[in-house]
Amino acid sequence: MVNYKKQMKRVVLSILLCITLTACAENKTVPAEEDETQIPPNNNVIYDGLVELPQPLSEYNTYDTLNVATYITRADGTYFIADCYHDQIIYSDTLDKPLTEWNILTNEVHYAHTIAYDGTTLLIDDTENNRLLAFQKTDKGYAHTQTLEGIGMKPHFVQYNKKRQEFMAWSSITGELYLLKRCDVPNEQGIYPLYIDNILKIDELYGVYVRSFTVLEDGIYFVSGHNNQTILKAQITENGNETSLTVTDRYEVPANLAGMVQLYKIQDYYYITVSTDNTENQEYATIVRTKRLEDLKTGDYEDIYAQFGLHGGTPYYINEIEGRYYMTHHRTDKNIVAFDVIDNMIEHVELVF
Repeated sequence: MVNYKKQMKRVVLSILLCITLTACAENKTVPAEEDETQIPPNNNVIYDGLVELPQPLSEYNTYDTLNVATYITRADGTYFIADCYHDQIIYSDTLDKPLTEWNILTNEVHYAHTIAYDGTTLLIDDTENNRLLAFQKTDKGYAHTQTLEGIGMKPHFVQYNKKRQEFMAWSSITGELYLLKRCDVPNEQGIYPLYIDNILKIDELYGVYVRSFTVLEDGIYFVSGHNNQTILKAQITENGNETSLTVTDRYEVPANLAGMVQLYKIQDYYYITVSTDNTENQEYATIVRTKRLEDLKTGDYEDIYAQFGLHGGTPYYINEIEGRYYMTHHRTDKNIVAFDVIDNMIEHVELVF
């Protein structure tokens, strides 16, 4: 596993930037064009800095349907949806509003997939542009505050790790996990900058299309890609100043489940959404569950797709919102479903959009 030593120089510079933001009026914002600290080619990352004058977009969504919804979450009392193929993130204070009454957080993305929140900052993966966008709520609304460029290749999944107090962003093609911290002190505009604290890598996932990871108590699980047919379990290990992402277990999966989207643990089962088989055929899209990942290889799993009243589409990301589960779904007109799990039974399935 690779730990980028040269990244530390950049981290120090970033931390110094955070410390001086409130001390120097002339440095209270850092336009992207003035802050392009290059990292050596092997790291493949550029730090772009802060938006000079963060302003809310103040536009309503003009589409009455979703086009490949990939993620839904709730942050600060507000619902956010990644409307992936409409190239936008939309938000509303309630799920009951028609989509045309939802606000646009941003439409300056190309195939954004997920949204993470740490209590202050929203982080969006801008997948096809290989970057991350940060947003913060201001007196005027949610404003784009920062752009972090050069985040590997096709960053596809972001999460906030409460235990480690950091954002985690996954580069889906290069096998790199970006760890981002938020500065403790805001600038004079009240904006908290983010900086890349470390970049960890699983060498064997370079060139493998891995759509997501899942942080559980016993490790970080990386779903199978169509071209490796293996779920990997890894640990973040530290030895002095060295931090690595170390693979501890591998779980082979059958060809029909190879192109996974997400692994999500609910009660006694691992729920796994699948986009394609090992040939990238979407006709194999489904959702299955198993109590033991070791059993996938032998076919000892339950296909539960029909229990959601869905067929012919692609189940995508699952997220828990206030005790209820929400699953995005595309390739049909049923885009988001909500459900409960009671004693391992799927109950109260509801079509949301």
